[in-house]
Amino acid sequence: MPNPYFQFREFTVYHDKCAMKVTTDACLFGAWFAEKKIVAKNVLDIGGGTGLLTLMLAQKMPARFQVIEKDEEAFQQMAQNIRASPWSNRIQGIHADVLQHEFEETFDFIITNPPFYENELKSPDTRKNMAMHSTVLTLNRLVEILSTLVSRNGSFGILLPCFKVRDFAGLAGKKGFYLVEHLQVKQTTDHDHFRSILHFSREKPVSALIQVLEIKNSSGVYTEAFRNLLKDYYLYL
Repeated sequence: MPNPYFQFREFTVYHDKCAMKVTTDACLFGAWFAEKKIVAKNVLDIGGGTGLLTLMLAQKMPARFQVIEKDEEAFQQMAQNIRASPWSNRIQGIHADVLQHEFEETFDFIITNPPFYENELKSPDTRKNMAMHSTVLTLNRLVEILSTLVSRNGSFGILLPCFKVRDFAGLAGKKGFYLVEHLQVKQTTDHDHFRSILHFSREKPVSALIQVLEIKNSSGVYTEAFRNLLKDYYLYL
């Protein structure tokens, strides 16, 4: 039987009630932005799932957090994870659909790990489909939401499959966002990148900074870059 939780150094994430579990690329996503220590008074996590990204950011950022999740079971588990964490007094969970919820403020930073797939094959698992397939929260709708909720000098981070980057950057550009950083994630040194961690801002950079991170080397051992990013989170690094 799979372990119902993932134990980090400073917090625990239960994920047995969530359609999408704790994954390596999601952990990389959270750790990469947490390491930046982005100056933000308030942060929003759209589609929070287990609460993983918010908890990773809260470990290193002294901001206030709101995390919104529409799935009932995922929200209840997320709320449990937040209550058990050292930062529960700075995190507000919201059980709602981001397409319908009315926020009372804009945010200095927004992080989101959205549904990846549009018009592609689905599984028989309805909840997993909702978590992975953007049948309602399309990337176009997501950009519209971000354009409303990101503050005037704010930015957002998003995790996408590499093949979605060009289309998404085009959508974001139409709403006045500029790509400032792009981390291309590879499974190993022998593979092409499969995930893209993107940082968009309302402020135009001279040029976007493109970096590559390999999770493992050709021998199947975690790379030094991966270990450095996750050492404050993973127990066994």
